[in-house]
Amino acid sequence: MAKPLVSIITVSYNSERTIRQTIESVLHQTYTMLDYWVIDGASSDGTVAVAEEYRQEFEARGIEYHIVSEPDCGIYDAMNKGIRLSHGDIVGIINSDDWYEPNAVERMVDTYEKHPFDMFYADLRIVREDGQGGFSQMMIKKSSLRSPVVSRDWNHPTTFITREVYQRYQYKLESLHDDWDLVLKIRRTGYRIVVLNEVLANFRYGGVSNERSLKKSFQRGRARYRIYRNNGYSRLYFFECLAIEAVKFLRG
Repeated sequence: MAKPLVSIITVSYNSERTIRQTIESVLHQTYTMLDYWVIDGASSDGTVAVAEEYRQEFEARGIEYHIVSEPDCGIYDAMNKGIRLSHGDIVGIINSDDWYEPNAVERMVDTYEKHPFDMFYADLRIVREDGQGGFSQMMIKKSSLRSPVVSRDWNHPTTFITREVYQRYQYKLESLHDDWDLVLKIRRTGYRIVVLNEVLANFRYGGVSNERSLKKSFQRGRARYRIYRNNGYSRLYFFECLAIEAVKFLRG
């Protein structure tokens, strides 16, 4: 069976400080049947210039490399654009402050060939900048496919979804948790989901999803709860949403 073409999408906006590590993690993948798209939201810093530095290196490895920089309507609008433009049979999204392990795509493809899936995800290393140019590990966030469904079992940076699924579903552009809404739809539709308990990506702690403020915590929790309810889940998921935001707030 022919090896699948895999599209990787990185969404960026004023990511000059962090995107180099993201791009290099794609460039140095052990699997090279890749189609890589940097979808930038018209950054005002040097993000695009940094991305352009790598064009010849991607070409030398035989990896298709595309940079699109124009205004968009936010992170999920940019993701939808990248999915539409890309060509791969399977699509992964790695944001501009996260990065893959060198064998991430290869391990995903190995799994796909043994256990064909519609959606795949794996374990995630969460790190914090140590103030000296390096990182300290906070935790390994394990992936799982269990009931009841909880968002803490899923890791977006390690997720790969087939083009067939993305042709049916796009991100809704409603909240910070549109990615979780898509996961719930995939689960409820009965698509094939495979989980691999290996660390395939690294997540830099911080940013909007972890901003420490009671107001932001309330907004994030309410949005996540609304997504559960819109997808037919119990009101008891209020406590799941509350617990997640409490942990984020206390961890700081």
